[in-house]
Amino acid sequence: MGQADRLIAELQTLRLTVATAESLTGGMVAATLTAVPGASATVRGGVVSYATDLKESLLGVEPELLAAVGPVDADVAAQMAQGAARLCGADLGLSTTGVAGPDTQNGIAVGTVFVSAAGGRSGFTMTRQLSLRGDRDQIRATTVAAVLDLAEEFLLTSDGNESLT
Repeated sequence: MGQADRLIAELQTLRLTVATAESLTGGMVAATLTAVPGASATVRGGVVSYATDLKESLLGVEPELLAAVGPVDADVAAQMAQGAARLCGADLGLSTTGVAGPDTQNGIAVGTVFVSAAGGRSGFTMTRQLSLRGDRDQIRATTVAAVLDLAEEFLLTSDGNESLT
């Protein structure tokens, strides 16, 4: 059983739903989840907020935060995950933001990535910073795996689990 299969099965067991907010992965997380048979019982939807202004207008990321730190930041990732859960009415929000390359972005190195998971009801979040190597495709694929890992970890933690029920 693959990573996405395990996550979908766990969400189904817990009767929880999930939504995504993606930047550098451009919908790959949602595509990976919805490739699992039966995912429609748990996946509510997703937002590809590739443009920075969409992080604010669609996901509710604070404009002051974006102005201060830019789109590649732990707090931005957390607010994206919270926004996905809120916008889609999901129990769990997942997000990805970072620099896939080939060039740096506003002085931020290629491979700098943040993934986040947030409880839709409580706002409790877990965010992880990654420093990835490889080409653009490798960075994006590794980011998808990392956010799915984080989602599983979130579901296993007492704080994460309590924030969903």
